[in-house]
Amino acid sequence: MSLANVVVIGAQWGDEGKGKITDLLSRSADVVVRYQGGVNAGHTIVVEGKVLKLHLIPSGILYPSTICLIGPGTVVDPKVMLSELDMLIENSIDISGLQLASTAHVTMPYHKILDQAIEQRRGDNRIGTTCRGIGPTYTDKAERIGIRVIDLLNEDQLRKRLLGPLKEKNHLLEKVYGLQPLDAEDIISEYIDYGRRLAPHVVDSTQVIHQAARSRKNILFEGAQGTLLDLDHGTYPYVTSSNPVSGGACTGAGVGPTLIDRVIGVAKAYTTRVGEGPFPTELEGQLNDHLCARGNEFGTTTGRRRRCGWFDGVIGRYAVDVNGLDCLAITKLDILDDLKEIKVCVAYQLDDRRINYFPSSVEDFAKCKPIFKTFPGWQSSTSDCRCLEELPENAMKYLRFLAELMEVPIAIVSLGANRDQTIVVEDPIHGPKRALLMNG
Repeated sequence: MSLANVVVIGAQWGDEGKGKITDLLSRSADVVVRYQGGVNAGHTIVVEGKVLKLHLIPSGILYPSTICLIGPGTVVDPKVMLSELDMLIENSIDISGLQLASTAHVTMPYHKILDQAIEQRRGDNRIGTTCRGIGPTYTDKAERIGIRVIDLLNEDQLRKRLLGPLKEKNHLLEKVYGLQPLDAEDIISEYIDYGRRLAPHVVDSTQVIHQAARSRKNILFEGAQGTLLDLDHGTYPYVTSSNPVSGGACTGAGVGPTLIDRVIGVAKAYTTRVGEGPFPTELEGQLNDHLCARGNEFGTTTGRRRRCGWFDGVIGRYAVDVNGLDCLAITKLDILDDLKEIKVCVAYQLDDRRINYFPSSVEDFAKCKPIFKTFPGWQSSTSDCRCLEELPENAMKYLRFLAELMEVPIAIVSLGANRDQTIVVEDPIHGPKRALLMNG
């Protein structure tokens, strides 16, 4: 399939299966750019039966001719990144195409310690972070006291950047949280070593991206997490610390919106979320356990069990709006194969009102009760289907309804973890906007 310059985003609360879709599209991409987030994200790719779990490195690394750039909008834990590189090397995967923006910010030891201490102190008001130091890293970036990748390449510069902030962090660790302070020289020694190992991959990302654009290369922008975890547009405060929405690709990669040709949203055939926060369609009991078990709903990064619920069309339409989605990829349709009936949330009941929009107040959102439309299940396996004609009739009816509800076509249907368990309805980049939105 052909590509232009495309953004792939999660249309729910993350964990939608973006890794597989990005992997599929990366076959035709010249450059894949990860534009936000850090090791709090996770992609699981299954290649020839082998499971590869990536947290920071774009899944395009599996294609030797593809440049994979970790952009300036990301935050980088160099220890985790190097362990991922070692894992890829052990699996005989060429990492020569991996590039790291010199201006990406670095997660330091105190960021992780503070993340854990702050979350623990919140008690019942905890957000449900991964405790990987992502929020504190972005906080230091906003406060202009962060450490960047380029600082790891020069010991004198790292010492200059580190000493002031570390003095403040040690005060917090000791006086507020009763924890041991960190030694500056130990950190410098450790992180300069990381810098030496990462140096061959460090680049000026602006030059890389815009040279590729001038050369008419195909660029794929890859987001982490999902729309409802966006710092500005999600279920605040139960969100991540960056902007997973498509607009985040512009700031996180350093490109103007005119460079982007298409935006593809990835959504599960049901809904999940990890961590705290409201979840109107959340299921309980046996049905929740069934979806969790069949869907292997455990976080790639933390191993935490995901909360499962029916497909939420209200947040789906919201994701279409805030991202400007051109088409959808629906994943894990096969997980619903055994069910006698399947529900879709088409609106909410908020107090005595029916609403069909996502409320900006998290308190109002917590009070929303889902209004469902019920569909008969198909109760037959879809995992071996490779074209629409092979899908059960009720599965097709379900997909058509999702497309009509979200008012955007479905271009890809995923029916399992393996690469070949995919139906590509039509070219999701250049095809006409019809696909499953129409009756054809």
